[in-house]
Amino acid sequence: MNAVVLDAPGPVTNLHVRRLPVPEARPGRVRIKVEAFGLNRSELHTRLGLAEGVTFPRVPGIEATGTVDADPDGVFAVGQQVAALMGGMGRVFDGGYAEYTLVPHSQVIPLSSDLPWATIGAVPETLQTAYGSLTTGLDLRAGQTLLIRGGTSALGLATAALAKDMGATVLATTRKPERARDLADHGVDHPLVDDGDVAGQVRRILPDGVDAALELVGTPTLPDTLRATRVHGTVCFTGMLSNQWTVPDFYPISYLPHGVRLSAYGGDAGDLPAAVLQRYLDRIAAGEVSLGPVHAYALDDIRTAHRDLEEGNRVGKLVGVTAPSAP
Repeated sequence: MNAVVLDAPGPVTNLHVRRLPVPEARPGRVRIKVEAFGLNRSELHTRLGLAEGVTFPRVPGIEATGTVDADPDGVFAVGQQVAALMGGMGRVFDGGYAEYTLVPHSQVIPLSSDLPWATIGAVPETLQTAYGSLTTGLDLRAGQTLLIRGGTSALGLATAALAKDMGATVLATTRKPERARDLADHGVDHPLVDDGDVAGQVRRILPDGVDAALELVGTPTLPDTLRATRVHGTVCFTGMLSNQWTVPDFYPISYLPHGVRLSAYGGDAGDLPAAVLQRYLDRIAAGEVSLGPVHAYALDDIRTAHRDLEEGNRVGKLVGVTAPSAP
């Protein structure tokens, strides 16, 4: 099979498309014929040497979509459409940047869709994180206000779509003024250009602050996000677009505004119910919701894809495809 191999942490030139043996099916694992895989900041962190517990060489990829090619345990039928994500994919064992991947049953979610594979491949990990952040991380309710830091990222756009679907009013940020229109076109009620004082902008719109905020940029913007949130509101730390995720000498009493709550969300395959994945795939197919633009790359173009991921050259989700776009 063809697979992308990361020889060692470093630049995009450390990514190589190579011929590898198809992984051998064995009990406890499902072999998936990969049709598409999403690209995520997690894989960028792995390539840059920022991820822990990774051994090299490694086939990256924390998610993949395709069809079951073999399941010795008979849990899934051959040909079943599935998504696989997390659980050590692309770090502890070889992941989704390949024509076949072998994953534990616990990481596999069944699905059924006539959408193009590139569209299906853009959904699972992004949906899992957006859905979990809004429900577990923020407990967002209809009628509440939500601020998204890093709004034009794939996750930011997906979260905005889900929040609007839940009946929330959405504010979202971008560092690039020309991308404010992208936020508005995606249904964001109040696009904000990040000038370093987003809290001030938010409180001119909502004097008491937002009910909830999703931090996708990282610790550099977290204090400003906290200041934009009302008393008894919640900030969920989920993303690290800045590649900075620790707060030196964290002293909660001085760091956190009075009465503002700080949570975090990570999640795994088990945190995305199959019914939720299927519901959103169906709604995307019906044109009722969009999680944002999708940009597809052939396996041979993985270096270009990773460069675009690292430099933020695209608005929306980047997806690798190993086969024609129709499932």
